[in-house]
Amino acid sequence: MSKKKMQFEVADNESIEDCLTRMKQQGYVPVRRTEKPIFQEIKKGNETIYEPVGRQIVFEAILIE
Repeated sequence: MSKKKMQFEVADNESIEDCLTRMKQQGYVPVRRTEKPIFQEIKKGNETIYEPVGRQIVFEAILIE
């Protein structure tokens, strides 16, 4: 028996469309998309700067019944 809810993260080497296809093949449909920024810490002298270097995309999905 599969879980009713599952989270799918878009991998670095795949597109959003690839992730949605993978989700559908496993029998899930997306209900929510969450994006989190990924920051890199850069030290310049005595101050610290945080620069965005990417993003993490996670889909919450439910099982198709």
